[in-house]
Amino acid sequence: MYKNKAKDGSHNICGEKIKEYRLKLPQKPSQIKFAAMLQVEGLDVDKYVIQRIESGDRFVTDIELKTIAKVLGVSYQDLLDHDEA
Repeated sequence: MYKNKAKDGSHNICGEKIKEYRLKLPQKPSQIKFAAMLQVEGLDVDKYVIQRIESGDRFVTDIELKTIAKVLGVSYQDLLDHDEA
């Protein structure tokens, strides 16, 4: 059977990690500020996109994941690794 959702029903497995790493940045950017940081790197996102990604309500493309990891200063693998309890 084809699955395109995480075990918990969310649309991504990286949202919680993105939020975690965003809040670990020295400036602790808000979702609005983080969206602006991503826009500088060429992603067309806003606060609502970030909110939906972090809550698991939106899929994340590989292009977005790579750019998000770059802005956060982590590898995209760091964003994909999670506990599967």
